[in-house]
Amino acid sequence: MASMTAGEDIAIRRKMLRYRAWHRGTLEMDRVLGPFADAHINALSEPDLDRLESVMSEEDPALLKWVMRQEVPPQTVDAEFLDRIIADHSARMSK
Repeated sequence: MASMTAGEDIAIRRKMLRYRAWHRGTLEMDRVLGPFADAHINALSEPDLDRLESVMSEEDPALLKWVMRQEVPPQTVDAEFLDRIIADHSARMSK
């Protein structure tokens, strides 16, 4: 079996993350993370893909509260990257 190149590997990773963004388990988070992934996934560097994956590893109920600014995320959450997702979502909602 032939091994994948780095470009193929990252392309598969992006595809998997995009799928996960649209299939969260809650419609609300699908509508936040799915469009973000559609718009930005191909431009994200590997470190930023790590950051997205980390945010996406959080449970939907907590993540939704953070996105809606109902609660402040704990220190363990990448607040800077989460803010990018929130800004993207807010911009879409204001259109």
